[in-house]
Amino acid sequence: MAGTADNDFSKGSIARNILGLALPMTLAQLINVLYSIVDRIYIGHLPDVSADALTGIGLSLPIITIITAFSNLFGMGGAPLCSIARGSHEEARAEKVMGNSFTMLLLSGAVLMILCLAFKRPLLYLFGASDVTYPYADQYISIYLLGTLFVMTSLGMNNFINAQGFGRMGMMTVLLGAVLNIVLDPVLIFVFDMGVRGAAIATVISQGASALWVLLFLTGKRAILRLNRKAMLPDGKLIREITLLGTSGFVMSVTNGTVQIVCNAVLARWGGDLYVGIMTVINSVREIITMPVTGLTSGAQPVIGYNYGAGCYRRVKDSIRFMTVSCIVFTVAVWAVLFFEPRFFLHLFTQESTLIENGIPAMRIYFCGIFMMALQFAGQSTYVALNRPKQAVFFSLFRKVIIVVPLTILLPFIGGLGTDGVFLAEPVSNVVGGTASFVTMLITVWPTLKEKKGVQ
Repeated sequence: MAGTADNDFSKGSIARNILGLALPMTLAQLINVLYSIVDRIYIGHLPDVSADALTGIGLSLPIITIITAFSNLFGMGGAPLCSIARGSHEEARAEKVMGNSFTMLLLSGAVLMILCLAFKRPLLYLFGASDVTYPYADQYISIYLLGTLFVMTSLGMNNFINAQGFGRMGMMTVLLGAVLNIVLDPVLIFVFDMGVRGAAIATVISQGASALWVLLFLTGKRAILRLNRKAMLPDGKLIREITLLGTSGFVMSVTNGTVQIVCNAVLARWGGDLYVGIMTVINSVREIITMPVTGLTSGAQPVIGYNYGAGCYRRVKDSIRFMTVSCIVFTVAVWAVLFFEPRFFLHLFTQESTLIENGIPAMRIYFCGIFMMALQFAGQSTYVALNRPKQAVFFSLFRKVIIVVPLTILLPFIGGLGTDGVFLAEPVSNVVGGTASFVTMLITVWPTLKEKKGVQ
């Protein structure tokens, strides 16, 4: 095992510690976004069938989100525990957390692949597919699911590279897959005329390369904590801890998938396939613009968790302040860009004039409260980093399930809003959910940190 003095977050500048992780992790998030949306960009420019094919891939997103949710359950659940154990100099426990997380990623990935392949047809129709768009969704997801274990390993275990302070290596995991995907997509889609199937094959190959990279690093000499067979033996108590803490990220991903399903179904009723396609583009744009916020909060979590484990509570509070202010500044700037230049983002994914013209007002409505989402991210990340799973899970459910889903169903009936009501549900949830999450964190977490007498 490498020296545990490496990457000691209890020393040096808070901003430098966080940015040292956040910048490469943000770049990794950017690359990861390109990874996930490049298929949609290429498919959106297929001649003659672009709108239907793009909608078909959009219908596959809830299944992909479910797979991501299980990656978060065990990856994001184990990584904060790993950081806290490192801060407390319990390296053996940290390795066991990592090993058990890997075991659960493999087991859950195998079960997911089998179940989703078995029930893909009813699921896709439940998600809003029509007889026109189903063939495209089926072609894509059938191949994508064959690479489920690759996805679970690369997404889930990359958290443990970052938790050890190797932000650049974590970035390389995503960079490797993204570059392969960007290169392979046009070759398979256009040169070999494989269309949607080519996009899926490119993704599976790329995820496989990323998974191999992660495993080589975590079993190699550079890692502070190494993946080994002994640590992978299931420990029921430890798995419960990992699962409980990871439930926040899991619920956030599952509720995102639930919202996608409800939005597609309601939009299909009120606006048809056109508006399901618009929501596919909006979801893709959201992935792009939330990327730096996700990278920043992901970079802050190991620093917060390490200092909490080391008893450096003043540094914990400074980390939360820096993370929150940075997120707010960025999201305000993004809101302004999206309001004045929505057409630019729509053109990235399609040249269909009808989709673009109807998408502009939809995008302005959907993103008008995005700056309040920063508070949700900051509060949520603090709960996870400090091992407070109950609060983290509650606010994940509160914003999406309690606010967004009911509003998505009800608002179209109010005042003739129709499809606009679906898009309006998101900003309402950002304002209410973000405020509730952050204010509760200030009331419950902040005073607790102040009262404790840690090493400063």
